[in-house]
Amino acid sequence: METRELRYFVAVAEDLHFGRAAQRLGIAQPPLSRAIRQLERRLGVTLLERTSRAVALTEAGAVLLREGRAALDSVDAADRRTRRAASGGPGLVLVTKAGAAADLLPGTLAGYAAQPGAVAVDVLLCGVGEQERLLRTGRADVALLHLPFDSVAGFDYEELGTQGQVAIVPAGHPSATLEKLTMAEAAALPGLPLPRWPNRDGSYPDGPGPQVRDTTQLLQLIALGRAAAVLPESCRLHLRADLATVPVPDAPPVTTVIAWPAHSRSLAVARLVRAAQAAMPRS
Repeated sequence: METRELRYFVAVAEDLHFGRAAQRLGIAQPPLSRAIRQLERRLGVTLLERTSRAVALTEAGAVLLREGRAALDSVDAADRRTRRAASGGPGLVLVTKAGAAADLLPGTLAGYAAQPGAVAVDVLLCGVGEQERLLRTGRADVALLHLPFDSVAGFDYEELGTQGQVAIVPAGHPSATLEKLTMAEAAALPGLPLPRWPNRDGSYPDGPGPQVRDTTQLLQLIALGRAAAVLPESCRLHLRADLATVPVPDAPPVTTVIAWPAHSRSLAVARLVRAAQAAMPRS
């Protein structure tokens, strides 16, 4: 199976339209259709159900879409890491969500830099849910992820610590004086809807809460009395004076992990992982 065929199939499977997929790939539609038929013959399965009005994935097609995306990500990752190594770029790229792991990053970087043979580490700050994609596609070598919000499928990883969650509300709001809230109560605070974070495709779920992309934006909205949020309790470390936190005991615990590609045999990655384990604050 050629990577060209996989790219063609993934484009059609994502768009479910041969014309749009051909335009996206920059090729004519007839050779795209021929390539998909050739791939189906080679595999001996039907990947797409075609009618005059619609294109739909078969069960086999859905499997190849999932596996094909992962395979193409691995090819792209190999390309990027090889080129970066040849260009003399940073020895390691560590990606984390902007505003997260503020209590963990300084100690990790300092602890790693103190080790003999440490290489340069470039820290890449990204938006919500982007760490996983950047690690899969080779733009990063190591990622700080947070379960259950991020996926570690296909990665090796080490758990660094688990914490509860708290509701963040304006300091002057009546709920700020409560000893605790349930998730249901936090979601129903009058005038303080929970925010809507983007889906993996960039769209937003329906709901009354404001659309947000990062924690800094969210905290500003909460201080203005436009929203509330449920976040890991480590956010208390650098919280603004006009915000308050209330424990939410029934919120799912958040586990911070450090993840890397399963095929990696990098000594630098291993040393950075050990530095992160040593730097994780203990309650």
